[in-house]
Amino acid sequence: MAGSSMPGHGRRTWQGIGRKARRPQVRISFDVDDTLACLPHHSPAEHSKLPECIHRWLGEPLRIGTRSLIRELRRQGCSIWIYTSSGRTPSYIRRWLMLYGIHVDGVVNSDRHHHVVSAHGLENAPSKYPPAFDIDLHVDDSEGVGIEGDDHGFRVVVVDPEDQAWAQKVMDAAAQVQAQLNWQQSMRHEAPAPRRAEAQAC
Repeated sequence: MAGSSMPGHGRRTWQGIGRKARRPQVRISFDVDDTLACLPHHSPAEHSKLPECIHRWLGEPLRIGTRSLIRELRRQGCSIWIYTSSGRTPSYIRRWLMLYGIHVDGVVNSDRHHHVVSAHGLENAPSKYPPAFDIDLHVDDSEGVGIEGDDHGFRVVVVDPEDQAWAQKVMDAAAQVQAQLNWQQSMRHEAPAPRRAEAQAC
């Protein structure tokens, strides 16, 4: 974006939060509105054993396919986060997803986003900035967030609320990110040793 003090494509200004060293694990975040929390005219909802009245009180309809998608991502070793620009509290989001048997490793809401962005002096920050939390891939329904990703150098897979193949789209993007992380790690481990003449000179 014009006037931004943030880095160009593919670079990060500082280390994200909580990443363990030497672990090429993919950290994936999901938006909530129209990505995981679905409207009836967009997508069927996940089935739950709890009565509907309890869900209306404790949470929102969850987009069908979410449980199996997250189960498969976890099976592949991915870390699952929620990144929403809404004011939903982390406790609400965790409770809502637990109704469907889904555990998340981290939650970023609007308050946490603004706090972290401000603390690091990032001016003209995008609406979401996954690198601040060491998130490798963000899933969102907003084309605008996708454009922000291009402008600020973070990966976004945009999924339409009515796309029935959305889960496969996420899996394909996660596989690409995992392959890139594996390649980067292998390149670090294969740094060339100094030539013999150079070693003797030392």
